[in-house]
Amino acid sequence: MTRVAHVVLPAVLLAVTGVGGCGPAQTSDDPPTIGFLAQNNSRDFSREISEGFRAGVRIAGGVNAEITGPDTHDGLKQVELLEGLAARAKGGIGVSAVAPELVAEPVAQVVEQGIPVMAVAGGQVAPGSRVKLMIENDSFELGAMLADATADRLPPDAAGKVVIGSNSPGMPALDQRALGMRSRLAERLPKLQVLGPLDTGRDLTTNLATWRRLADANPDALVLLGAGDVDAINLAAVHAEKNAKWLAAAFSIDAKALQGVKDGHLFATISAEHFLKGAVSGWMLAQHAKSGRKLPEGWFVAPGLLVRASNVDEIIRRQSSEATRMEAARPRIDELTANPLEHLRPLDQAR
Repeated sequence: MTRVAHVVLPAVLLAVTGVGGCGPAQTSDDPPTIGFLAQNNSRDFSREISEGFRAGVRIAGGVNAEITGPDTHDGLKQVELLEGLAARAKGGIGVSAVAPELVAEPVAQVVEQGIPVMAVAGGQVAPGSRVKLMIENDSFELGAMLADATADRLPPDAAGKVVIGSNSPGMPALDQRALGMRSRLAERLPKLQVLGPLDTGRDLTTNLATWRRLADANPDALVLLGAGDVDAINLAAVHAEKNAKWLAAAFSIDAKALQGVKDGHLFATISAEHFLKGAVSGWMLAQHAKSGRKLPEGWFVAPGLLVRASNVDEIIRRQSSEATRMEAARPRIDELTANPLEHLRPLDQAR
């Protein structure tokens, strides 16, 4: 069943610096409505973005917000839900696309109706969508960040094997992460033999079985690296099962991944800080809808975070509830929204 969340939030007094020009203030007695279309309602990363969107709207105040998304990874269902959302969320819509190309034409039709649409995560904006703003990480740089953490754990003349897997090959963000890992490893440890990215499967059970096979097929591997969230959960599980000597790391702050770091089965995991991405998008759309504040144009580069033994307890505490996530994120949200222009790059440079 598709979940639809309605949030009605009071206005709060908030001092902000300008992003661009301002249009006329909302004059209707009814607050404007904005919307968010999530990739799905089941995966940890997608729920984090949705929760962040609610938080950003709450900070901005003065709007209604509707959040919806398919229960599973279903691009066609996203298209269907977008049509309904556009009828209600006239103040603007954030879209976290499963497949940017699939939603490009439907999104362009929404933009033609005069409804602003921004991309939130998804890795890229598809040509023809008419979307002019995306809030997303530099996924290539996040991959390089994980590669640096890997290289720091190995001797400078390391010459063994590294296996890279991806639970969603073909998804732009994960492909860029894998590319960043390969590029930086080649730069820092040129004697390594780097395999992949190999398709590890999106389904949790399939992914677990794949990582077991990869571990068994590469008993001499120095490191196993995953580009996705399911990879992180299952790499930790396989490392524990096998009492493995190889190192493992991936991308997730799911509770099981964080426990894997704490227990030493993952030496690191990368947080794409999905809550922050959602919060910035909710804040920007709310400000635009209620006051006409101009939305910036370009690629808004959202930060990532390396999680390892030294800070994993702090992140576990942060992730324990929406309230603690909000407490930790609020200074960053304020910083990122104070001057969005500082975080913008051209949209065609997104990676």
